[in-house]
Amino acid sequence: MQKILAQLAAEIRIRPDQVKTAVELLDGGATVPFIARYRKEVTGGLDDIQLRELESRLGYLRELEDRRAAVIKSITEQGKMTPELLAAIDAAPTKQELEDLYLPFKPKRRTKGM
Repeated sequence: MQKILAQLAAEIRIRPDQVKTAVELLDGGATVPFIARYRKEVTGGLDDIQLRELESRLGYLRELEDRRAAVIKSITEQGKMTPELLAAIDAAPTKQELEDLYLPFKPKRRTKGM
């Protein structure tokens, strides 16, 4: 989670403590307009544009981390994990690059003929 918070802070160019408080508010169920209007002092003055960007990137990065964990688990269960492959998977910045790395190891669909 710290990796995601640091990446969000760098991408949106805001302080890490602003990211942390905004994520806590979003996870608590607060909406972007509510945070922008009534929790400005808590988030350090983030406006709704920054909050919307943070919300969308947070969702994407969380999905990426979940998928990364699933890919690592699948390849490890197949017994084909190497340190180089693990490093490449950890370094993949997008879902597409992650899927490209996983493609050769993806289990094939089983058909009735098999």
